[in-house]
Amino acid sequence: MEKGVVFKNICKKHGASVALADVSFSIKKGEFFSILGPSGCGKTTLLRLLAGFDHPDSGQIFLDGVDITALPSNRRPINTVFQNYALFPHLTIWENIAFGLRIAKRPESVIKSEVERMLHLIQMPEHAHKKPDQISGGQKQRVAIARALVNHPQVLLLDEPLAALDLKLRQKMLIDLDHIHDEVGITFIFVTHDQTEAMSVSDRIAVLHKGHLEQIGSPIQIYEAPESHFVADFIGDTNFFDGRVTQKIEKDYSLLTLRDFPDIYCFNDKQLSANEFVHLSVRPEKIHISRNRPEPIPFVNCFEAVVSEVIYKGDHTNYGVLVGSRKISITKQHRHFLLDEKTLQWEDRVWIWWYADDGFILERNEDLT
Repeated sequence: MEKGVVFKNICKKHGASVALADVSFSIKKGEFFSILGPSGCGKTTLLRLLAGFDHPDSGQIFLDGVDITALPSNRRPINTVFQNYALFPHLTIWENIAFGLRIAKRPESVIKSEVERMLHLIQMPEHAHKKPDQISGGQKQRVAIARALVNHPQVLLLDEPLAALDLKLRQKMLIDLDHIHDEVGITFIFVTHDQTEAMSVSDRIAVLHKGHLEQIGSPIQIYEAPESHFVADFIGDTNFFDGRVTQKIEKDYSLLTLRDFPDIYCFNDKQLSANEFVHLSVRPEKIHISRNRPEPIPFVNCFEAVVSEVIYKGDHTNYGVLVGSRKISITKQHRHFLLDEKTLQWEDRVWIWWYADDGFILERNEDLT
């Protein structure tokens, strides 16, 4: 069996509620892997099963080819970092990091060298003799990570580790986590409901929804090629269009007839046939907006619209526009911006357009007529 973590047909119920329903996937040794989903999707249950804090109703968990499903948590080479830090308030930072080594009855010389190594890894040697209440939240989280790593586990579990931090500190901690992972090289499994966090640091992401595995892939695959409506909607923002294939054009393009929007061109990568019903996702940043109508280009969808919403966010502006009665969301990045430039305002008439290749088809089974 492959190296790393393998979940095989994992099922788990909490009373009458299904937490995990026949979940199977593998995590490569040394990966920075994220388990992503909303509250109640099963991600924390999966983490608890891997840590040995709970046991599946059925299925198996393997670590480097060894079945650890029934192995007690204290015999698994796995450590967990929690969002509340779980540091001992009466111990110094140095002693907090050393705690696991002392429990393992390691020689004092080994404890000293390992703790010093961890303090340098988290860039906190000057704080070694402070107590937890004398350092910041971000520093506490780094200490918690060092304490979890000092025993050289094969896997580090990170359970919503940044949830208690403010935005700027979370962003810095993501960089720190990435750096620490690169330094130690072990498997990191990061459990979060925050898409931005998962997209920023992960080699791959598993998206869970109501106990089911919706998709697994790299951040680019998850964002650009979602495999379900839920994934497209949960990861970032998007515009959805319901319709059916009415005409195939050339080899890879089709015309879609929609219920509440003019016909549009799309890249038909799934080779769907005429009259098949589909769900189309178009990300807001893929759509262009301007007062001027663009020159006609093959397979570019272009429509006249009215601005109904303007939300300025510094580096970009979010627009809502109406094409007929249908609202479309658009994100315009401020690559070049002049203070004397006339910006788009509410009720301005504009043109919007996007390339057929920038829409992504999700298959639909139900008839939308």
